[in-house]
Amino acid sequence: MNKSQVIIVGAGAGGLFSAIMLARNGVKCLVIEQNKILGKKLLITGKGRCNVTNNCDAQTVMNNIPHNSRFMYSALSSFEPKDTIRFFEELGVELKTERGNRVFPKSDRSQSIVNALIDEAKKLGVRFVKEKVLSLSQNEGNICEVVTDKSRYLCDNVIVATGGKSYPNTGSTGDGYAFAESMGHTVTELCPSLVPIVTEESEPAEMMGLSLKNVTLTLKDNIKNKKIYSEMGEMLFTHFGISGPLVLSASAHIDKIEKNRYTVEIDLKPALSEKQLDERILRDFSQELNRDFCNSLGMLLPSAIIPIVVSRSKIPPDLKVNSITKQQRQALVNAIKCYTLTVRDFRPIDEAIITRGGVSIKEISPKTMESKLVNGLYFVGEIIDVDAYTGGFNLQIAFSTAYCAAQAITEKLAY
Repeated sequence: MNKSQVIIVGAGAGGLFSAIMLARNGVKCLVIEQNKILGKKLLITGKGRCNVTNNCDAQTVMNNIPHNSRFMYSALSSFEPKDTIRFFEELGVELKTERGNRVFPKSDRSQSIVNALIDEAKKLGVRFVKEKVLSLSQNEGNICEVVTDKSRYLCDNVIVATGGKSYPNTGSTGDGYAFAESMGHTVTELCPSLVPIVTEESEPAEMMGLSLKNVTLTLKDNIKNKKIYSEMGEMLFTHFGISGPLVLSASAHIDKIEKNRYTVEIDLKPALSEKQLDERILRDFSQELNRDFCNSLGMLLPSAIIPIVVSRSKIPPDLKVNSITKQQRQALVNAIKCYTLTVRDFRPIDEAIITRGGVSIKEISPKTMESKLVNGLYFVGEIIDVDAYTGGFNLQIAFSTAYCAAQAITEKLAY
């Protein structure tokens, strides 16, 4: 049985990237992937457009990693966003920077990124086998074998790049955590991040399918009595609560779900101050003084949310607008500027973009990504207990950790 210098488990962002870095350094490696399609999860990132990184410096990436950011200091110092951008541009992928410094392929197709990675890996002679890894083996503290559903592979080094538990239909089924635990590693509590939110209130179900643009969402921690996230953008009402870019970002700031701890405040008209909104309402009312209140907000709000706002304002729906008092108008302004929902739970982890938690950083070298428990065992990407906000930061974590692992293995094999 031939022995491989390096076996990489998983052909996602981290796996493909580490394979390329190793191959460029003259190291032969074998990539084992259970999916028929390589880079399957990458294909759906960024709504199929692939937000490949963020056009910022390393410190900004660190600032966007809420959990265990210090672990990433060395990796980001070695390979930062500008290096990722240069890497893909040298492969012929034209990139563009959009709002929030998010970097996408100009084609707006994630396939451009996946194809570039696969083509480069194959050009460099990286071997791929499509099998399901069942277990890893060690001998006296050294990694020595990978067992699949079809074969056994002897090896000197293994890079585990299996991703988390989110999007299991793409292959991220959490197998990597079991491999880590079988090698003696600690896996911290796993929970969803960048995930839709379930609300206590049933009102969102009444507005299911309504998408709001240019609203401001603020997440408040009621125990600490402080605002922990606020941003303008897009969101969506669903049968269970709320989703969309703003909501996914907000979810990353929730440490632990506790009853009534977190509330979401939505400003439906952030471009208008309370005074300006009141003046706008007065202008609308003046055009139809004899209209019922419930039928008077069509020029101001989407029709699906009007009954909810009317109910929240506590103004009788059939009250004529010419009878609405200043105090009632203030209640209406409040209902529009601060539509509040209570966070009950996250949606299941298989609906999350990423997994929070993973292999404990205390057991991984931050400079090499090598296990401190088993020689020759490396972890890259989402399987590590590090996660970031939306904006290309999580893929940058995958590339940076993969780079470090590849460089460390190359240096080790050179001696």
